Amino acid sequence: MHMRFTHVDHIGIAVENLEEGIATYTLLFGCGPSRRVTVISEQVEVAFFNVGPTRIELLAATDSTSPVAKFCAKRGPGIHHIAFAVPDLATAVSALKADGMTPTTDGVRYGAGRHKIAFLHPKQTGGVLIELVEK
Repeated sequence: MHMRFTHVDHIGIAVENLEEGIATYTLLFGCGPSRRVTVISEQVEVAFFNVGPTRIELLAATDSTSPVAKFCAKRGPGIHHIAFAVPDLATAVSALKADGMTPTTDGVRYGAGRHKIAFLHPKQTGGVLIELVEK
């Protein structure tokens, strides 16, 4: 591997109902979400919880055709992905491609907070959907 992730940025958890998910995680963490956003391009509504240096990202589909809706239909709610921060997304993707990995899409995509993102397919990463995030 030619690059290193700097840290776990967040853990994405798919929920079928965002309000119910927020209630559950508010109870678990003893505080509510730090922010909520809708990511139209990814067809999700997101609620972030700060847990120490890591964030927990609850994801609820806004459309039945979204990847999160398909995930919940196939596997049920639960851990959807683990996101790692990278200093430069283009460099990270290039290094991963050189090592034989393939991002799920080409080009720049933007996630919550308009951060640059890319995903690696679970078939290449031992069954875990990996997100790379450049802030």
